[in-house]
Amino acid sequence: MGKKLVEDKSNVLPGDVIVEGDYLSDRGTYKENGKVKSKVLGVARIEKSKVRVIPLSGGYIPKEGDKVIGKVSGIGPSHWWIELDSPYDGYLSLAEGSEEFIDLDETELSDVYDIGDIIYTEVIKVTSEKDVKLSMQDRICKKLTGGRIVRISPSRVPRLIGKGGSMVEMIKNKTDSRIIIGQNGIVWIGGGKEDLALEAVKTVDERGHGRGLKEKVEKILNKR
Repeated sequence: MGKKLVEDKSNVLPGDVIVEGDYLSDRGTYKENGKVKSKVLGVARIEKSKVRVIPLSGGYIPKEGDKVIGKVSGIGPSHWWIELDSPYDGYLSLAEGSEEFIDLDETELSDVYDIGDIIYTEVIKVTSEKDVKLSMQDRICKKLTGGRIVRISPSRVPRLIGKGGSMVEMIKNKTDSRIIIGQNGIVWIGGGKEDLALEAVKTVDERGHGRGLKEKVEKILNKR
């Protein structure tokens, strides 16, 4: 595959070489002369075949009470590791992962949540060491199947929700899609006119800094 020049979860500077060889360059990185380098100051995440860097500036920092969307990235003896598009991974214990009793002698943890599964979960504790503890106990938390994932800046989440939920409800109604928004900037879209809903969400992300955002999004939705 290649050679790792830094460890997974290491801090990197712009231009730092992270790996050499047959790795794919993902978000926050670029490939040059067979080397994957960082574009930004951030945390390097090295997966099986690709490398990405999560920015330390402007990225998502978990807070207690946040509802977030994450991906199962690892399975331990009695817990799951959840990737949150943050410098810090989430930890979902067996007790917080299911309301039902799970007998580990009869059930594999991967039967509940497998690597690659997408979940909507809650941050219930962030320790001083930045251990992020998650829970699925809230009734709205669940595994998300099918649908589309789009990433936006976490700072744009309030604009996407809108005052009293007005923006996201407009997009849902115009596209007949289900939309779930994570405070970490990951948005899940399922059913209906997914492409149109995706375009509307990206418009909020790209133009959310100015006035008249609702009118711009409404124009896109009505045009189709």
